[in-house]
Amino acid sequence: MAENIIDNSRGAEWREELRKKLPVKERTQQERVQMNELEPSYRARCREEVNQGLTEAQALVEASRCMDCPNPTCMQGCPVGINIPGFIKNIERGEFLEAAKVLKQTSALPAVCGRVCPQEKQCESKCTYVKMKKPAVAIGYLERFAADYERNSGKAEKPTPAKSNGVKVAVVGSGPAGLSFAGDMAKKGYQVTVFEALHEIGGVLKYGIPEFRLPNAIVDFEIDNLRALGVNFVKDCIVGKTITIAELEKEGFKGVFVASGAGLPRFMGVKGENLIGIMSSNEYLTRVNLMDASNPETDTPVLAGKKVAVIGGGNTAMDSVRTALRLGAERAMIIYRRGEDEMPARLEEVHHAKAEGVEFLTLHNPIEYIGDEKGRVVKMRVQKMELGEPDASGRRSPVAIEGAIEEFDVDEVIVSIGVSPNPIVPNSVDGLAVSKKGTIEVGENMQSNIPTIFAGGDIVRGGATVILAMGDGRKAAAEMDAYLNK
Repeated sequence: MAENIIDNSRGAEWREELRKKLPVKERTQQERVQMNELEPSYRARCREEVNQGLTEAQALVEASRCMDCPNPTCMQGCPVGINIPGFIKNIERGEFLEAAKVLKQTSALPAVCGRVCPQEKQCESKCTYVKMKKPAVAIGYLERFAADYERNSGKAEKPTPAKSNGVKVAVVGSGPAGLSFAGDMAKKGYQVTVFEALHEIGGVLKYGIPEFRLPNAIVDFEIDNLRALGVNFVKDCIVGKTITIAELEKEGFKGVFVASGAGLPRFMGVKGENLIGIMSSNEYLTRVNLMDASNPETDTPVLAGKKVAVIGGGNTAMDSVRTALRLGAERAMIIYRRGEDEMPARLEEVHHAKAEGVEFLTLHNPIEYIGDEKGRVVKMRVQKMELGEPDASGRRSPVAIEGAIEEFDVDEVIVSIGVSPNPIVPNSVDGLAVSKKGTIEVGENMQSNIPTIFAGGDIVRGGATVILAMGDGRKAAAEMDAYLNK
């Protein structure tokens, strides 16, 4: 991806200068910096961001660990192709604003990605240090640092709109895939309109991720940059209901990128699951994050249980259980049918949850919920499990231990076992190829069987990370541009 690499004609000189300043052997002997965090007992009862970012001094030290490898394998692990050595070496030189510019060459949401992307499974997992059995360079921490520095410096340059080519394209959904696509297409000169079903722009970044992990102000800043590029946003508009894709085409939109996500919650079908006090993580987090339900001055209610069980082991489960603590839960439990090693949640999220007092009941699976005379959940029966043979995904399958059943008092249960694709758009387009799981089927070029419709993110993947969705958006933008210019 040569287009993503900054000018190395001058870079060669300062890189050589940096190598002389700190030889490789000395770089490798430095310890990885630790993220600054709010104290657990304090943060567990407030909505302030837990991770506090790196200081300038910490960023300089961590950036100096980067060995500027001739073949930067870290970039192979980045779905959006960020020039990782380029931005890190700018940090090492103390040119923080230049580092931010490098990030923005390829990423529409650097401050977001620096906070919520699973770098440990992506770019950092490909770092040369890992092969040396050493902690990887903290690429995610440094990405956040550069983006935050620019935003807080007051010197952030607002992007300027590209020369318009007069071609209109539509985006369905304003989550990470939609925003990434919109930014790239706007830079190419397209007239981009993003249609969002909810009353806030940001999709899952707003309704699904709590502010203690990703403050709304960060998301809004990135969205404002897209507005400066000329992207138009339309809220409270459900494509497939308020307006159809056929109607968009009649209005002159030459291409449509569907990024409507996977917001349809799944349940287990457990006896008693319809009792009052049992809800999906999607509903719970949307009420709190998007509608400010925990604020007594808002009209949206939310149950604030004292004995809360969250079913699941992913990041959304961690977000839900930690939110329950912040709403006053006295006991907050994670119930997960596999072991902790099999949990899909980021290690950082598990660490934070434990530090805040969350109980982890792994190898437990709910089999029944019991209600009182008013139909409210009061108890949960769980089956103790053990790990058997690996399943199709490679994870060891949980097997029930005969007769090992426990009961717990609960007054709120949040089910976080996954989501399904939003069915509105797939069901509203005649002839659109859709899989048995409800995902839109696309080729390698992100194009559906209807040539003018492209799709990416969770509506294609069924559930993935922010950065993978962004990667889909970038790829779809390049492919749609090529298609429209045939």
